[in-house]
Amino acid sequence: MQIPEGKKIYFSSDNHLGAPTHEDSLPREKKFVAWLDEVKHDAAAIFLLGDLFDFWFEYKTVVPKGFVRTLGKLAEIRDSGIPVYFFVGNHDLWMDDYFQKELNIPVYHKPKEFTFNNKTFLIGHGDGLGPGDKGYKRMKKVFTSPFFQWLFRWLHPDIGVKIAQYMSVKNKLISGDEDAKFLGEYNEWLVQYCKRKLETKAYDYFVFGHRHLPMEISLNDTAKYVNLGDWIGYYTYGEFDGELMHLKKL
Repeated sequence: MQIPEGKKIYFSSDNHLGAPTHEDSLPREKKFVAWLDEVKHDAAAIFLLGDLFDFWFEYKTVVPKGFVRTLGKLAEIRDSGIPVYFFVGNHDLWMDDYFQKELNIPVYHKPKEFTFNNKTFLIGHGDGLGPGDKGYKRMKKVFTSPFFQWLFRWLHPDIGVKIAQYMSVKNKLISGDEDAKFLGEYNEWLVQYCKRKLETKAYDYFVFGHRHLPMEISLNDTAKYVNLGDWIGYYTYGEFDGELMHLKKL
């Protein structure tokens, strides 16, 4: 994809809308919607890299209540012709086809490659990648299994959503997130994941979320790892201007 002159690609991750309560997250949601309203004027595409919601589950005919400002703004942006891409995170991994059908936004459950102006990107949320965290990886297999989701759908939404929100906010049973502190390049498992990917293919940028910590780390002379931070404490996002990718702060 060639980016038109004067246009940019934007990246955002980890809003956790709804946490710890709808009322508490509403100011953050309004900031995010205002940002979307600003970047739409020069956006060639917008990438949302997961955990937009602190919890999301799609029953056959029901989705979680709320987030109308965000969903409405995304619908407006898509209807204007700007591509939007969504990668599920560990808090909204139960997303199915609602975004695709209602908003015309494709949803990805694994990292995916993109090429912009001859720069190769590997983009994803980041959970469950790299070495370690075997407990979370086992838990994710359970949560993403069709059988587990079939069982969960038997719960009435008022009960199922309340239980899941409690797990997500209080117990962090579907979190897997590390504390938002730099672990050192060798211990940053997403950095190690990216380095291993470079052993088999050249990339210019690896763009992930999940860690809630803004990071830009050079992996070699040409490749860079970028973690987008979050919209809880940092309000950071990624911007690719057609030549270079950088983190920006709201």
